[in-house]
Amino acid sequence: MSSASRQVHPARSWIRWSRGQTYAEFMMVVLPTVSLIFGIFSFAMTVYTWSFLSNAARDAVRYAIVHGSKSSSPASSDDIQTFVRNEAKGVNPSLITVTSCWNPQAPPNQCPGPTGNNAPGKVVSVSVAYSYHPFYPFASVTLPLSSSAQMVISN
Repeated sequence: MSSASRQVHPARSWIRWSRGQTYAEFMMVVLPTVSLIFGIFSFAMTVYTWSFLSNAARDAVRYAIVHGSKSSSPASSDDIQTFVRNEAKGVNPSLITVTSCWNPQAPPNQCPGPTGNNAPGKVVSVSVAYSYHPFYPFASVTLPLSSSAQMVISN
């Protein structure tokens, strides 16, 4: 046998070694990239949820101001809560908390219902809160998101 046939070609041994290096470098690039994309998606869902709460509070207070005591169907706290939960798209409606107050100047925890306070010219306030659970795979994090709006009853 000649010595040339037993000799391992240096380029071939380098190719075998670089194949393992390629896999390692691929994983060092792919894992942070996938984590970044996942984080961007999770942040976008958080912003979407907050935006929904903001719009839901404004829509609910608009619903309340046109359904005052002079309306053919005056709004109650349950009506407003049902209105907000029916608008929920992409969020769990059972986790939405809606608080409506027909006299926002009342002391805390003493907010009266619509009876007698939902006349045109009075103020109504609606607060919408949601416990958001991001899509983090490693931690059980809950973000309390909320928004509120108030307007003067017109009808």
